[in-house]
Amino acid sequence: MPNFPAAPDSAQTPVPPSPQHPRTPPELTQALWESASRRLLAKMLAEFAYEEIIRPAPAPASDIPTHTPTPLSTRSAPGDAWTLALDDGSSLAFRARRRSYGSWHIAPDTITLTPPPPSSRPPAPFGDPYAFLVRARTLLGLDGTTLGHLVRELSATLCADVRIDHTAQSADALADLDYAALEGHQTGHPWLVLNKGRIGLSASDTAAWAPEARTRQRLPWLAAHTSLADYRGTAGLEDPARLYAAELDPATRAAFDQTLRDRGMDPRHYLYLPVHPWQWDEVVLPLFAPALSSGALVPLPADPDVRLPQQSIRTFLNLTRPDRHSVKLPLCVFNTMVWRGLPGDLTRAAPAVTAWIHSVRDADPFLRDECGVILLGEVASVTVRHPVYDELPEVPYQYKELLGAIWREPLAGHLAPGERARTLASLLHTDPRGRSFTAELVDRSGLAPTVWLQRLFTALLPPLLRFLYRYGTVFSPHGENTIVIFDEHDVPVRLAVKDFVDDVNISAEPLPELDALPDEVRAVLLSEPADFLPQFIHSGLFVGVFRYLSAVCEDRLGVPEDDFWSLVRAEILRHQARFPELKDRYELFELLGERIGRLCLNRNRLYEDGYRDRPTRPHAVRYGTVPNPLYRP
Repeated sequence: MPNFPAAPDSAQTPVPPSPQHPRTPPELTQALWESASRRLLAKMLAEFAYEEIIRPAPAPASDIPTHTPTPLSTRSAPGDAWTLALDDGSSLAFRARRRSYGSWHIAPDTITLTPPPPSSRPPAPFGDPYAFLVRARTLLGLDGTTLGHLVRELSATLCADVRIDHTAQSADALADLDYAALEGHQTGHPWLVLNKGRIGLSASDTAAWAPEARTRQRLPWLAAHTSLADYRGTAGLEDPARLYAAELDPATRAAFDQTLRDRGMDPRHYLYLPVHPWQWDEVVLPLFAPALSSGALVPLPADPDVRLPQQSIRTFLNLTRPDRHSVKLPLCVFNTMVWRGLPGDLTRAAPAVTAWIHSVRDADPFLRDECGVILLGEVASVTVRHPVYDELPEVPYQYKELLGAIWREPLAGHLAPGERARTLASLLHTDPRGRSFTAELVDRSGLAPTVWLQRLFTALLPPLLRFLYRYGTVFSPHGENTIVIFDEHDVPVRLAVKDFVDDVNISAEPLPELDALPDEVRAVLLSEPADFLPQFIHSGLFVGVFRYLSAVCEDRLGVPEDDFWSLVRAEILRHQARFPELKDRYELFELLGERIGRLCLNRNRLYEDGYRDRPTRPHAVRYGTVPNPLYRP
């Protein structure tokens, strides 16, 4: 038995300070909680019905109360009546509109619960997603492990939604915000129900690091010995000294070098990278302890620049110096579908993928000159290997994504005078008064809604279609990584895209345009059959964003959904007519067919992957098909 030191005399033991008395965050009011819960329940029912996790049945309209809007609910027509039988004999009833891609739009304030027989109590308003899970766990077919984690993610998502509601601003105020500030007001993935689960973050972590907290932070740095760390950079940044000269003031760089010299180490044998403080405390300090003890990793102070997290949580914009790169850091937090680390192979390849994507754009006059598409390159990276986990390919993938950094080009330097940028996700936002952010921008533009939408589609679609049809290459243009550039009148004018390595896929069909693809790039990009490649545009953009935006435009701008999709179709046909020599590609990469495969994100979590560990990252699953609103017989 080891000999522990004797306990010191109690009279000499310092008394630790008393912990702060617990207090409830000011946003956790009953009114805000109930409002957020009603909306989340409506979203849960709608998205579960879309993925056919549940199958509501038509009900007599007289069974559903008339919809009375609350400030944060939809003002659209309530739609048809539906009912859903639950495990205990009770049933939910609600009004819903069936919309594009077979999706559901449920009015939160029409949801009622009819108690199980023999109760004679009348239906009562119902807005509790927890109670729904309890009453529907057999219907949903969920095991205990999945249910346990699901409730945790549900709670975290609701707490984040309440925080957003508590500090919500009007649409006109949001329209005046810059790109970095607007990010903190977004509500998360519109399709994934539990979109802010962030398993791993405590309440205080969330208050410090979640985008909706809008907390400005400085990042500490690490020095990593080149025996553990690799550097990659695009042309002009092949030498890490060039990167550090741009990213660090001379005094900061000198302080880093001196920290190493004070420990008898040579700075020339080290690479510098910022580290997320949460990751340092939870991952780096315990799991890289041998490297820290040997001096292979050396903690450094924070640099003076103030940064702000984006919607992706792990990417930070530099507020002090907007001309400096954004940094993307690993964060071993489970959010949406995956652990948010940085895979080593992708981190190393990021600059090479950027160089290739840029070379395609720069050699194509249509992309370069006419579209003016902005491709925010991941131009430098440092990957730090874990000496044990990297030798064990069978361990969960979260342990192979622990430490590194990617530097991404800043958006500010790409904007012309008068231009401003907003993520595509912002167009789905509705303020507490029910004012649509898109409607605010349309009003400011002075254009008719259909004209404004046509300008939006002209800005977004041609570069995406050109990459698909000409080069057999697709981005996954979802709301967070797709950025709309507006002119000084808030008219959409062009597209910016980021996250190449995570979201670029290429055709498995041999194409001459892909013959010269560098081996390093081909090794990390996913290749897909030609008939599946258009699915990334459908699922990322059309299903993941436009099926919600089309509902907003119908309800708030008076543009019928059929007209919305006709404008999208017309833009695709206009592009195809512009390049008739690619006719065979339009058939190979079919976008206008009658039906498409239904990708499922929530079903993936509930049934395919759950919360189990696995050695590779999960991918969305297909379940059946849905009608394509772009199809015309």
